[in-house]
Amino acid sequence: MITMKNRVIGLILFVSSLFTTNVFAEDTFWLGADISGTSQLEAFGVVLRNANGEPRENTALMKELGLNSVRYRVWVNPRGGFCSKEDVLQMALRAKTLGMPVMIDFHYSDWWADPGKQNIPEQWKNLSYKEMCKALALHTEETLRLLRDNGVDVRWVQVGNETTDGFLWEVGRASTNMRQYAGLTMAGYKAVKKVFKDAAVIIHLDAACDIQRYLRIFDGLRKYGARWDMIGVSVYPYWDIDAGLETDWRGTVRDFTRNVRLLARKYNCPLMVVETGVESAKPVEGEQIMRAIIDAAMNRCEGYCKGVFYWAPEAEGHYPLGAFSGGRPTQIMDAFSVKRE
Repeated sequence: MITMKNRVIGLILFVSSLFTTNVFAEDTFWLGADISGTSQLEAFGVVLRNANGEPRENTALMKELGLNSVRYRVWVNPRGGFCSKEDVLQMALRAKTLGMPVMIDFHYSDWWADPGKQNIPEQWKNLSYKEMCKALALHTEETLRLLRDNGVDVRWVQVGNETTDGFLWEVGRASTNMRQYAGLTMAGYKAVKKVFKDAAVIIHLDAACDIQRYLRIFDGLRKYGARWDMIGVSVYPYWDIDAGLETDWRGTVRDFTRNVRLLARKYNCPLMVVETGVESAKPVEGEQIMRAIIDAAMNRCEGYCKGVFYWAPEAEGHYPLGAFSGGRPTQIMDAFSVKRE
């Protein structure tokens, strides 16, 4: 006999399934890159080439280098239109043509958002907390519907970028108002599932070598009922050493590997390296480090880590952790030529 209690439990499990992605079941290991700057480089007349000197569009070049996925950031109302939802659509359509699934990284700002700045978009500055939840959800839905309606394969969606102290400061600053950060995060989670119910929602923090920042944020999110499907981590030996978190790159690789296993077990979810990079000026050492990071993620995280994404490999000059020189890939990118299931 089916009791009322069993019916209620069944209903709860059914509703829960509508908002849950079985990302543990993913058996593909993803090697990708954040190439959000592609359209801006083209606007400035930059031409990228492969190792043979042949001109290549950036997305196609990434695939030629062995990558199977790409990541794009989205800003709310950026000056010049670069990384707006419309600009991201045009770049994502190239990935669609090449059969490369897409990760969308919502910054929830008009410009860069990271652990040092999480600025509220100009149009949202006078909104209350509840109004901001609605604005965030609407922006998320509109962007993702635009991509879905054009056939883009969105597999992963970041609700915030490196939200080590929350986002949309001061409204959603985690250290002073974890409840509101969790509420804003949940507004983003629900918005994603309305459009791409099977996409993995990622919460992304920096410095994967430091377990404490992850415990603080994810314990707080869990306390206030926020949900996520996957934890995104940044793995940058260069910045870890600069911040005094590590003394060498081997320490970063060792500690991020250990922390992936710990976090996956504690929060019952997989992880992904959604950002990494090494010094472009040291390509030989850079390739060694990248191979170590990829090997650790693929083979020493007990299946909990689902991929590695290089951040802006094509960047040069002002950014020290790209992987190109003179518009061509350096030896660093050879690390992505690895066998994967």
